[in-house]
Amino acid sequence: MSVRVYLAGPEVFLPNARKVLDKKIALTRAAGLIPVTPGDLEIPKAPTKRQFGENISAIDEQMMNSAQAIIANLTPFRGLHADTGTVFELGFMCGQGKAAFAYSNVRANHYQRVLDYYGGKVAVAPDGRLRGPDGISVEDFEMNENLMLDGGIAARGGSWVTNDAPADALYADTTAFEAILAIAARKLLAE
Repeated sequence: MSVRVYLAGPEVFLPNARKVLDKKIALTRAAGLIPVTPGDLEIPKAPTKRQFGENISAIDEQMMNSAQAIIANLTPFRGLHADTGTVFELGFMCGQGKAAFAYSNVRANHYQRVLDYYGGKVAVAPDGRLRGPDGISVEDFEMNENLMLDGGIAARGGSWVTNDAPADALYADTTAFEAILAIAARKLLAE
């Protein structure tokens, strides 16, 4: 049985994207799964930058439609949270009821990262909710990311793996990826 797995994450933005993607593709094949990755796409030329971006989006959606599962790299990217494109892809796949797995190369959970963002200045407000100094509520559910991401993965029988990767290999380290890949392969190939 062949199971196609969409590999989502911000790796496509790295200066060494091809090397990082090729390693994850090889690991996925070695685990007995068929990797599907945005780094493999051929993008049709377009008359405008916007149309070019829309072409990429359409091809990514076609690739996700061709897969039975997703493994999403939800390592915080350019801020506190996972790459927004990867979050969309995870939601797209969850919306289709497909198997979902995730990993992060940052072990600090969502609340810990928000607490750090506010310099530790989170307190219980008069309404009983945790709030930052700007008055915005803070969720503390002991989840890796926003509750919708963790909840979506859990609802589809998936798993999360986290690991603290070295800062200079934050998006290239494959320790957490290899661990979640092993979990995903066991589950997907047993079905």
